Amino acid sequence: MEVENRYVAVRHHVEGSPSEEDFEVKAATVRWTPGSGEVLVRNLYVSVDPYQLNRMKRHSASHHSVEVIVPGERISAYGAGKVVASACAEYKEGDVVVGVLAWEDYTMFRASPTTLIGKVDDASSGFPLSYHIGVLGTSGMTAYGGFYEVCKPQRGEKVFLSAASGSVGSLVGQFAKLAGTQAKVDLLKDKLGFDDAFNYKEEPDLKAALKKRFPDGIDIYFENVGGEMLEAVLANMNAYGRVAVCGAIAEYAGQGRRAAPDLLEVIYKRITLRGFFAFDFLTKFQEYVETIGGLITEGKIQVVEDISDGLDSVPSAFIALFRGENVGKKLVKLA
Repeated sequence: MEVENRYVAVRHHVEGSPSEEDFEVKAATVRWTPGSGEVLVRNLYVSVDPYQLNRMKRHSASHHSVEVIVPGERISAYGAGKVVASACAEYKEGDVVVGVLAWEDYTMFRASPTTLIGKVDDASSGFPLSYHIGVLGTSGMTAYGGFYEVCKPQRGEKVFLSAASGSVGSLVGQFAKLAGTQAKVDLLKDKLGFDDAFNYKEEPDLKAALKKRFPDGIDIYFENVGGEMLEAVLANMNAYGRVAVCGAIAEYAGQGRRAAPDLLEVIYKRITLRGFFAFDFLTKFQEYVETIGGLITEGKIQVVEDISDGLDSVPSAFIALFRGENVGKKLVKLA
């Protein structure tokens, strides 16, 4: 079997804010043959995430943990698709799979113990397929693992999160409860049930803004932004506060001022800062899916998605993340 595979690539390493001129859509023939042991997947949805920008840089701290994106080559990304041909007993034609695919129409892989692709199981197949990339995928696991395993919340503690209307933040806030525009503020308070929210772009003094909303201090901070926000939170944290660091989008493009946290705040308040990945909590994944699935079914967790259409929209969808234009999990529907 032969298929024409269109895929998104970068023209060169991207060092600053990304633009559509940095990307191109290329095409190549993919050949699948019986007996090859390979599985051919037609990709249906792909995830668009800020961390990909770090992979596009020539040099980045992220290169210690994630694969560097080579200009002109396919870009791996979390996604969901359907098996169209298989020479592997583990997969059959028609199976729906989720895992590390790519920004492309078709992905071919060979099953192995290190392959991060799995079939959608019967227990969670009743949800929209897009959920398996976001709330039931890495975004959800990041929120769940970071909040419960890293932050270890106690009843009555005060929780603050940045990028609260994004794919991870919107879930963390709802977990804590059991922003960039006024529309996002309204969403957080009216739909997702947050106690309060504010538009950081309209606050000339972040430290004062946090002091106003947390007069008794902050116990837990779920960090997605970095920069001045981190400094302002540390100044308002209580003793033995915990900071779960899963992102620093304000620093990815290298345009803004990097965070310069007051280490005396960290020392004398005994604050814990811990970075982490969703994959740190793989052993908790099944537990998480069962828990979150029930909460979604009961209406206790709201799922917010931002979906673009077509492979050609991947670059613009990606760039929108750095302009603060997305609300909820950013996805591209391919087919």
